[in-house]
Amino acid sequence: MSPVRLLLSPPRRPARRTVAALTALLAAVALAGPPGPARAADPLLSQGRPTTASSTENAGTPASNATDGNSGTRWSSAFADPQWIQVDLGATATVSRVSLAWEGAYARAYQVQTSTDGATWTTVFSTTNGDGGTDDLTVSGTGRYVRVYGTARATGYGYSLWEFQVYGSTGGGSGGCDTATNAAQGRPATASSTENAGTPAGAAVDGNPGTRWASAAADPQWIQVDLGSVRAICRVVLSWEAAYGRAYQIQTSTDGATWTSVYSTTSGDGGTDTLTVNGSGRYVRVYGTARATGWGYSLWEFTVHTTGGGTLPGGGSLGPNVITFDPSMSAASIQAQLDSVFRSQESNQFGTQRYALMFKPGDYSGINAQIGFYTSIMGLGRNPGDVRIHGDVTVDAGWFNGNATQNFWRSASNMQVFPSAGFTRWAVSQAAPFRRMDIQGDLNLAPNGYGWASGGYIADSRVTGVVQPYSQQQWYTRDSNVGGYLNAVWNVTNSGVVGAPATSFPNPPYTTLAQTPVSRDVPYLYLDGSGAYQVFVPSTRTNASGASWLGGATPGTSIPLSQFYVAKPGDSAATINAALAQGLNLLFTPGVYAVDQTIAVNRAGAVVLGIGYPTLVPQNGVVPMTVADVDGVRLAGLLFDAGAVNSPVLLQVGPAGSTASHATNPTSIQDVFFRIGGAHAGKATTSLVVNQDDALIDHIWAWRGDHGTGIGWTVNTADTGLIVNGDNVTALGLFVEHYQKYEVIWNGNNGRTIFFQNELPYDPPNAASWMNGSRVGYAAFKVADTVTTFEGWGMGSYCYFNVDPTIAAYHSFEAPTRAGVRFHDLLTVSLGGNGSITHVINDTGGTAQGTNTVPVNVVSYP
Repeated sequence: MSPVRLLLSPPRRPARRTVAALTALLAAVALAGPPGPARAADPLLSQGRPTTASSTENAGTPASNATDGNSGTRWSSAFADPQWIQVDLGATATVSRVSLAWEGAYARAYQVQTSTDGATWTTVFSTTNGDGGTDDLTVSGTGRYVRVYGTARATGYGYSLWEFQVYGSTGGGSGGCDTATNAAQGRPATASSTENAGTPAGAAVDGNPGTRWASAAADPQWIQVDLGSVRAICRVVLSWEAAYGRAYQIQTSTDGATWTSVYSTTSGDGGTDTLTVNGSGRYVRVYGTARATGWGYSLWEFTVHTTGGGTLPGGGSLGPNVITFDPSMSAASIQAQLDSVFRSQESNQFGTQRYALMFKPGDYSGINAQIGFYTSIMGLGRNPGDVRIHGDVTVDAGWFNGNATQNFWRSASNMQVFPSAGFTRWAVSQAAPFRRMDIQGDLNLAPNGYGWASGGYIADSRVTGVVQPYSQQQWYTRDSNVGGYLNAVWNVTNSGVVGAPATSFPNPPYTTLAQTPVSRDVPYLYLDGSGAYQVFVPSTRTNASGASWLGGATPGTSIPLSQFYVAKPGDSAATINAALAQGLNLLFTPGVYAVDQTIAVNRAGAVVLGIGYPTLVPQNGVVPMTVADVDGVRLAGLLFDAGAVNSPVLLQVGPAGSTASHATNPTSIQDVFFRIGGAHAGKATTSLVVNQDDALIDHIWAWRGDHGTGIGWTVNTADTGLIVNGDNVTALGLFVEHYQKYEVIWNGNNGRTIFFQNELPYDPPNAASWMNGSRVGYAAFKVADTVTTFEGWGMGSYCYFNVDPTIAAYHSFEAPTRAGVRFHDLLTVSLGGNGSITHVINDTGGTAQGTNTVPVNVVSYP
């Protein structure tokens, strides 16, 4: 999606320009006009594609304005040389023409350059006597990226373009579809049957229009071809003999077993069918269900065309919603961009804009980065101390009258902060991770005025001063160093935190584990010594204590960005699957992605990383993502937002019945969030299913919405937030809320949960509509009766039955009573007396009730 840019000042015509000069300028622009239309042989490739620049004059002149197709909007740069603007075409293209519609501030000297990776550039045009107006340039080059690189301005202002247009072709034909190459020709082909030995399946892919495949005279029948590797399929051509298919489908598959239909008809008329399709697979088949004659199906030729020769590029531009700052930039220009994003995002709780704010290594002074919805701020150093903010990184709740209980979906990572007032304010609730941060002072977790906040998460960080929860209800910190704690409200849980207070639950309510049994931090972007992007993948830690980077660089491995497919909004799930099958990792850039087929992560060690809260919305009830039963997959930084048609599950890790051991290299699910309703009416039976053994769940928030759009007991329906079927699964920081049946079901043995925050559903219409057998309500956390070993620490559940406050839920925790199943430091709370919870766990614990909002605690069970 294109970012919303706020105009911070009027258009850039300064007062010192004379009326005469302005008149001349306007006349010149009017005479120049917009660039001419594209030649038929040269399609326009750049319009709407991700565009970035070395700088912008202000928030009203972003780079994206030059490729938006609107000749009344423009990009303009800072008043300095050199400057550049570049566009990501999405695939390697043969570039034949570039058209530049200059505003009055044009380039005297500039080059047009192409690149396959966004790093190494080839000049395809150069001039030192540019005269403005419209430059329509015939060029010859190839690249995924095209940029204009200005070295000398013609005026005292920056560079300014109304439009930057790139023409050419990708693959072997227009639109990227390689219509010149038959990917099926000569490849292995099989069929459900053959009429006789003279009509084998191979005859349909031999390139000879005089030979054919023919099937037996029965329905259904099929013919399939193995392309040898997963390819992006864009066109299929069927040359029928007289015995043709009346009803048939074109299907693709990555494994030859599970098929996806990419075309279907019930009115085939024979002859030659040229079909435009959109899918990916190693195998392509024609599946016939109704013959047009009494004979079988018969094809002279079965032709398959693919996109881009079947190879998707790795690396490249991170898109327009990733804003990068450099220490050489002025504090004023940095602050202007930060403020622009914040104004867009401060109260934009259910909008579609997404941002990542990235700071290159170095020192930054005098800035206050206020972080709103769907915004991630991050340092690009190898370690937190490489990016030093002498100022503030702030989350407050002024937009919500000082109440921070809805400050969701934002993050901070990998920076050292020297706060201007001696403390950093991070007043957040769910889905707001604070990772690899080095706070040189105190950390205040409450909004200004000490309004409520509702739980949060810190990992792999240092706070040299005191952590100050104030009004924070629950909080979890792991693998960090702190100078101490000021207070605790209902439940403050620490594991592996040097400086944390000893366990004293419930008075004061601290739960402390000296070590975290198994953990790792999320993969993250950084810049190496040459200025190239790398993704660092931290190693797994066992019995961890303290931040991983305090004794030196965090252990782990680096993966160059060239080994990642950089996904952008508009990319199809088929393309993403093709990239995975090709062996690339995935980096999702900020935006909203419509997912119309399952993204299948099948390779051991694959990294799937999101920055800036990329949001995956399933279409037509598909499961948006699955992970095979393989070692070491890293999933991080994703938001799954249920679609209008019910999905059975939003993320499945391991197929049902997974049995492989992954003890030495577990799969991790980190900062992965789920939403049912709020932005729109959504439905999903279960948000996350973990079938894989040894998996690590590290900070999730699964939320059935209680406010926003598409909210209601029969509207945003969802049974369960998390089901764990795998053995030896560890969960660090579970936030699961408002589901309509069990919120968490734990079926695996030898599981561990450190910290759990829950609110039961607000909106059962009455007790009768929320019965679990003869009991009122479902437990928030159920350990299955078959489980023999499980242990949980620091777990809380609240009720707020605002539709029917007379509802009395039976209990919040349910588990078999046996020595191997143990709980430490449980609590239940009735928020303002809106309903009650009769017991804490099973039949143990008093009733949470009354308007005083006082927890009922159970220190240990059994």
